[in-house]
Amino acid sequence: MNKQLSFREDGTFTIVQFTDVHWKNGDGKDARTKSLMARIIAEEKPDLVVFTGDVIDSLHCADPYRSFRDAVGVASESGIPWAAVFGNHDSEGKTSREELMSVQTSIAGTIAEYGPSDIGGVGNFVRTLVGRDGSSAAALYFLDSGAYSELPHVPGYGWFQRSQAEWVRKKAGVLQADNGGRPLPSLAFFHIPLPEYRDVWDRQTCFGKRYEKVQAPRLNTGMFSALEQAGGVMGTFCGHDHVNDYEGTLYGVRLCYGRATGYNTYGRWRFRRGARLIRMREGSESFETWLRLDNGDKIESQRKHSPNRFSRA
Repeated sequence: MNKQLSFREDGTFTIVQFTDVHWKNGDGKDARTKSLMARIIAEEKPDLVVFTGDVIDSLHCADPYRSFRDAVGVASESGIPWAAVFGNHDSEGKTSREELMSVQTSIAGTIAEYGPSDIGGVGNFVRTLVGRDGSSAAALYFLDSGAYSELPHVPGYGWFQRSQAEWVRKKAGVLQADNGGRPLPSLAFFHIPLPEYRDVWDRQTCFGKRYEKVQAPRLNTGMFSALEQAGGVMGTFCGHDHVNDYEGTLYGVRLCYGRATGYNTYGRWRFRRGARLIRMREGSESFETWLRLDNGDKIESQRKHSPNRFSRA
């Protein structure tokens, strides 16, 4: 599917971010997850659905590719455009990102693309939003943040490759040139938080909760720098850490966690499953965001966190 994304006549464009669905084999917990997603889509009526990784728990799926179809089925059946970026649990064992992307691009409604074959990851692509005058008015970056470190002496999770950061810079330059030299207001979606998610919690006022340490990669290969230098990037959205949902602004970029969606994975007592909503407005260099929880609550104002010198990520 190559459907053009467009701002509405009222100048808005609304995105629902589901993250860490962790679909397995369609059991009762998966059914609860599906019901939650369907209800939020019905209530919020978004213009785009984005899954920010760990759509499935591939090691525990009898058929990971079927499980992926089932996990995104609620988005596909809604008739609303959708896309998924991959997380570390999507392609474990014999499950490959390439095969998952083949599945994703075969499902109705997807706007996802394989992306360039000469840079790191699978599914790096950018889509523009058309304004009411028919010209490009904003951009959305979808990025593969990797899975696990492949270096024995560097433990932990994977990281963006430098080739991906350079690709972002180049794509932003092309979009800016096509826009008369003005950067397009943009958002970026990926799974594993950037190291700067630690920095923003330690250094800046944030809003929301951090109930676990930021599980960012040990190496920093400059993706935040690339997004910052691209110009126009208003915010980034990740998942991965299931009981973090905060957002804070670092050097003009709002770093946001989603709200973990899936019931078939770890959580925290009284930390409800849900989703993050993002609303862009044509011509604006900012966005609105709120949470929708499984009890129906809409959280528009989150708890304030002020940094101090004892903070540790």
